[in-house]
Amino acid sequence: MVLFAAALSFSVWALDLQQAKQQGLVGEQLNGLVGVVQGSNDAQAVANDINRKRLASYQDIAKRTGTSLTVVQSRAGQYNIERTQSGYYIQLADGSWRKK
Repeated sequence: MVLFAAALSFSVWALDLQQAKQQGLVGEQLNGLVGVVQGSNDAQAVANDINRKRLASYQDIAKRTGTSLTVVQSRAGQYNIERTQSGYYIQLADGSWRKK
C-alpha cells in the first residue's frame, strides 16, 4: 500500500511544460522542439514527452500539406519562439540559450 501511495504521489511531483519553463529548465528551440536548458531528469522527461507529441503533430502537418518535416519544424519553431513569454528561455541560432 505504501508503494502504491508513493507511485501515486510521484505523478503529483512531476513537472509539466509550463512549470519547467517557469523554472528555467527547458526552452523553445528553432526546430520547433523543446530543449533542456538546465539538466535534470524531470526536465529531460518533460522535453522527451513534449517533443514526441510535437514531432507526431509536425509529421502529420507535413504529410497533409505536402511540406517537408524540416520546413514544418522551422515554422513551428519561429512561431513558438514568438509566443514565448518574456523571461522564458529561447535558443539562439548559435545554440546558446537566452531569456526572452
